[in-house]
Amino acid sequence: MKKEVSIHIGEFYVSEEPTVIYTLLGSCVAVCLHHPDRKTGGMNHILLPGKSVSPSDADPLRYARNAIEVLISSVMGLGGARSRLVAKIFGGARLLTSISKDRGVGRSLSEFVMDFLKVEKIPIISQDVGGTDVRKIYFHTDTGEVFLKRIPAGDHRRFLEQEQERLRLVDSQVRNTGTWYPWLPER
Repeated sequence: MKKEVSIHIGEFYVSEEPTVIYTLLGSCVAVCLHHPDRKTGGMNHILLPGKSVSPSDADPLRYARNAIEVLISSVMGLGGARSRLVAKIFGGARLLTSISKDRGVGRSLSEFVMDFLKVEKIPIISQDVGGTDVRKIYFHTDTGEVFLKRIPAGDHRRFLEQEQERLRLVDSQVRNTGTWYPWLPER
């Protein structure tokens, strides 16, 4: 029986033991990073594109750049060649229909993650991003397999409320730094 680990926004987990890492995604994105030769891997749960701009930020791993860099370093810390890493990405749904498709954080986040992995020369061998469904994903660190369960838009009201509250909190924190981010609607 494989160990099971649940992660949430701003968290990641890596393992050299066969492990199933799982999370629930709305507009957030998860990167599943796998090293097939070493049968190791890890996953993160990212809330926002870009990187943390404040040295006093208590949760920098909610930002894509910070989260992916730490994930890469952590998986590489388990051994093996960086050139053998492969990625799978999930999430980036548009849960708030009041926000246009072009300005939605899910789309911005998905695009940032794809661009960042391209720059890092880590191939994305599978992806399931966008749309309006919440996704629950299960990543097997030893095989690199990901099992995905979709939760249709009408079934995720409680999750949507929790994510909206978390986005309001993050929005408030970001706005208090005096920095403007183009993916956040102006108020």
